[in-house]
Amino acid sequence: MARDKAGRDLGARLRALRQAAENARGRVDDDLVDDALAVVDRAGRRLEVSGDATVVALGGATGSGKSSTFNALSGTDLAVSGVRRPTTKRTLALSFGADAAEDLLDWLEIPNRHQAPAGKTSEAMSGLVLLDLPDHDSTEVSHRQEVDRLVELVDMLIWVVDPQKYADAALHDGYLKPLARYAPVMMVVLNQIDRLTPAERDRCLTDLRRLLDSEGLEQVEIAAISATTGEGVEQLRTRLRKRVAAKKTAAQRLVTDVDRVAERLAAATGSAPSEQVSKETAQRLNRALALAAGVPVVSEAVGKAWRHRGGIATGWPALAWIARFRPDPLRRLHLDRWGLGGKKKEIDPARVSRTSLPATTSVQQARVDSAIRDLADEAAQGLPRGWAQAVRDASRTHQAVLPDQLDRAIATTDLGLDRDHGWWTFVKVLQWLLIAVVVAGLGWLAVAFVMLYLQLPPLPEIRWWGLPAPTVLLVGGVLAGLLVALISRIGVEVGARRAERRARGALVSAIAGVTRERVVEPVNEELDRYDFVRTQLARALG
Repeated sequence: MARDKAGRDLGARLRALRQAAENARGRVDDDLVDDALAVVDRAGRRLEVSGDATVVALGGATGSGKSSTFNALSGTDLAVSGVRRPTTKRTLALSFGADAAEDLLDWLEIPNRHQAPAGKTSEAMSGLVLLDLPDHDSTEVSHRQEVDRLVELVDMLIWVVDPQKYADAALHDGYLKPLARYAPVMMVVLNQIDRLTPAERDRCLTDLRRLLDSEGLEQVEIAAISATTGEGVEQLRTRLRKRVAAKKTAAQRLVTDVDRVAERLAAATGSAPSEQVSKETAQRLNRALALAAGVPVVSEAVGKAWRHRGGIATGWPALAWIARFRPDPLRRLHLDRWGLGGKKKEIDPARVSRTSLPATTSVQQARVDSAIRDLADEAAQGLPRGWAQAVRDASRTHQAVLPDQLDRAIATTDLGLDRDHGWWTFVKVLQWLLIAVVVAGLGWLAVAFVMLYLQLPPLPEIRWWGLPAPTVLLVGGVLAGLLVALISRIGVEVGARRAERRARGALVSAIAGVTRERVVEPVNEELDRYDFVRTQLARALG
């Protein structure tokens, strides 16, 4: 298992980087996401193919002695320099040890490959794959492209310079400074020191060190050799042997790749903490949506319907029937699912049609839009532009269907008209008993009138409280019925106000459910995504 210098699992860091990049897609620059995923794929593939091998590439300008250095290090004459070199367009690869690293070289797309002959050098350098790159300052575009491609893939870079061109801007500006992050896996070798006096040699090395340090390349090692005479070659070969034996160079290069792209992704994502939509903000949106959805209209209609139905149930039957000709306020709004007897009908939401509530006015719609915008702006506060825009887009994900969702929430809410009116039945029975009393008194008087009209013997005279009994029954029944209706009217009014408050609460709760599902949750999911990306980037960066 590959680990960085701190012992952290490189595979876990790569997984975290992939998850962060995939979840940041559309919130940060797509090129940056593609770069991060490319690093993950490249690193994953590198770990799969010959993870124990170390790929070291020799790069340099024309005439620096790069090919001669390759031959000196490898103890071969495979790299042919000068005009006689037959493979100028192709990188030369030499594998040391029993493993030919074929899979690794296939991944690097290097067909010109060789296996070092068995011997002390090959055994000592086992695990090394040495590359001789084309000249980075070649006039051939394909040469420079090949160098640029492999610079992104190899584990270690050794730049070969000569005393005349060690400060060449093409090398420093084109490669060394842009690759400053990779200083621990880079080396600069001053070749052709046999052409210098000891004093000139010291002066060149001192100036080269000063130049590299000024460019932020303090960790880049330098060495001095003569590929022609062999001076310093064994010391350089010893350094390479140590690198190969440690088997950390490849992981160190990959870790640097991960750090580089993860830091860029983290900078684009930002470090501002995010907070879920607050309860107060959601409540402001609920109030705006409730007003736009017609909650005040419906709750008022519930109160009127309660009075209407209560009046019919508890009023004096001789007059209450007239109220039946007046339309029920809830029926006019298509919210008349509840029967007068309190039996609740089954509701199939899929079959509930739209209500007849008044359409949302432009002022109400503007308030809704403003409330949604305020909610999104508050949630996105402090986030980078891409993430803030994603939060705003999330708040409007269901904006097109929001009116229908609100109307359906109103249409399927239990308005509570089947509760707290059991006393209506008692009053209704009492009223009909009083009607029976009135009918009895009226009938008594009618019989007395008929007998008088027919000159028959009159009915026996019965008096209650000094008044004729039929009159007491008739007048008393009417007055009692009206009094019961009046007292019941007070109870109906109290119940209507309670029903109105209960309906308003149920409707607001239903609206809050729509708000939570269609606005708040999408925004919170986007904020959770933001936090997830930040967490994964923190893991990727270790």
